[in-house]
Amino acid sequence: MPKVRPAMEKDIPAIMDLLMQVDMVHHQARPDLFKGFATKYTPDELRTILSDALRPVFVCVDEEDQVLGHAFCIFRQWTDHPVLTDVESLYIDDLCVHEAYRGQHIGSLLFSHIRSFARQSGCYNITLNVWAQNENALAFYRQMGLIPQKIVMETIL
Repeated sequence: MPKVRPAMEKDIPAIMDLLMQVDMVHHQARPDLFKGFATKYTPDELRTILSDALRPVFVCVDEEDQVLGHAFCIFRQWTDHPVLTDVESLYIDDLCVHEAYRGQHIGSLLFSHIRSFARQSGCYNITLNVWAQNENALAFYRQMGLIPQKIVMETIL
């Protein structure tokens, strides 16, 4: 039975593979913006992130402790902002299920863990960004109960 736990340094190689998969999904949808065959973090940056309590990272693992998916989170709070209230949010910076395990409710398990973690941490909400072309991710997040908070628009020149 898969379970979710905090990511550890030993998970870095598997997380790097997942980060590559995320990049390739984005590259295939928007090669004008994403280079492909790249990761947004290096192993050294991951080590730093894993030691930062304000940036919790979770992995979903199987019975042999093999990483099936990950979720990078960041606590965000705007204090003394001129127009925004001081609520604390948990931002999902990255959520990925290994392509070999998609459709097996690993993402739902990760998101359920994040929701519980955010509640226990006193967060007001959970936020994330999703690329409009990533229809699978959009459908998944809608299924998890997320709704649009704001929309970023562009025109290519």
